[in-house]
Amino acid sequence: MTSTATRPRGARARAAIAAKTLRTDRWWFAPLITVVGLSAWVIYATVRVFMHRWYWVPDYHYLTPFYSPCVTERCVEGSSHFGSFLPGWWIIPDAALTLPFLLLFRLTCYYYRKAYYRSFWLSPPACAVPDGHKSYSGETRFPLLGQNLHRYFFYAAAIISLINTWDAIYAFHSPKGFGFGLGNVVLLVNVVMLWAYTISCHSCRHIIGGRLKHFSKHPVRYKAWTGVSWLNTRHMQLAWITLGTLALTDFYVMAIAAGWFPDLRFIN
Repeated sequence: MTSTATRPRGARARAAIAAKTLRTDRWWFAPLITVVGLSAWVIYATVRVFMHRWYWVPDYHYLTPFYSPCVTERCVEGSSHFGSFLPGWWIIPDAALTLPFLLLFRLTCYYYRKAYYRSFWLSPPACAVPDGHKSYSGETRFPLLGQNLHRYFFYAAAIISLINTWDAIYAFHSPKGFGFGLGNVVLLVNVVMLWAYTISCHSCRHIIGGRLKHFSKHPVRYKAWTGVSWLNTRHMQLAWITLGTLALTDFYVMAIAAGWFPDLRFIN
């Protein structure tokens, strides 16, 4: 509100409006479905991570991304591709080497920050709707100061995407040798979507071309920057799509491992 000291001469004072917002549309719907969607996914992922079962299909080498790489002493035979060097305590996730970095990568992601700031923290919940907090300090204090580490978590996420890619390739297996089934399609689609989400990250876009002053002198990087920029405009959609593909992939591998239904095989 413009103060009396700075208000132009002859200008009228702002009307005293008692209502918190004049919006009459369902502005609360987007924050609501965001809370429901993210909460449901976190609950499902937490339960699955600490189940410590039904994550590996030995016949086809299917490994759910929630357990990749499996690095605890509890990992079933054949599922640990990089060694089992962590104790098999219940409280330790079998993919403890990667899950913390993936969580931090998503928590510090520019889109997810917007999503949970608006939905969980109501800061603000929507345009033209007052903030749910009396004061605003931005991301200048702990723990939000850690949001600046996002670019480093991007490097970790890229390495983990390489591991997921290896898992998808390694899964072209059957008791007879090479094999191909519906599970391979599910794993491949998930990996492609994870790569699309990872490289559409704002940090990746900046790394590729953000510091260039003359695109004409760097045609290859400019071409890559253009492609990443195209993906970047779809970063929000990819953020939600990958939550879906991760849950779907995990559920499919769990169902096959538990014997709820057989894998649809195309070759062997």
